[in-house]
Amino acid sequence: MAFAGSGALIAGLAVAAAGAYSANEQSKAAHNASNAQQSAAQAGIDEQHNQFLAVQKLLEPYTTAGTSSLTAQQDLNGTNGPQAQAAAIAALKASPQYTSQLDAGNNNILQNASATGGLRGGNVQGALAQFAPSLLAKTIDDQYSRLGSMSSLGENAAAMTGNAGIQTGQGVAGLLQQQGAAKAGGYLADGKTQAGYANIIPNLIGSYFGMGGGKF
Repeated sequence: MAFAGSGALIAGLAVAAAGAYSANEQSKAAHNASNAQQSAAQAGIDEQHNQFLAVQKLLEPYTTAGTSSLTAQQDLNGTNGPQAQAAAIAALKASPQYTSQLDAGNNNILQNASATGGLRGGNVQGALAQFAPSLLAKTIDDQYSRLGSMSSLGENAAAMTGNAGIQTGQGVAGLLQQQGAAKAGGYLADGKTQAGYANIIPNLIGSYFGMGGGKF
């Protein structure tokens, strides 16, 4: 009966070897799948980050212009202090827009007065005195309005950048969850493989005796 015992032992070893091979191949397949899922998720994270940077770069000129315009508005209305306000108004008074309109307006007043013979009259001096402050006030209002349009443009660009950031964050969070699930799957596969290795000896013994091993 020694041959039966030897045959049972060989058969048991074959079953154990097959079990070990199967467990090892399953572990390798699970690891490959886990790595593939993690790589795909990381690629998605990288792409979303790149897309956000692209959007941010496209909108950056508008957000920068909006920020500068808002500061200029605050200078004009005195929010940034009297010195900043005085400097902003002085810059407008020195601007070609203001000086050209001032010269044109003064010349027009003088020409009209000359044509009517009232060049040296008090009305002419009064008109000249009133024209400059009136023109300056209008210039300030016009400039503030234009700056307001630029500030609104920058605000919208900033909001769009913020929304893109939120969407990117949500997408990355989902992909990180996928990475975590893939890693967890790999760990579970490792645990299953180790459990399979632990069962090889009991399975070998069971196969040995089930096939007539130990009988003489």
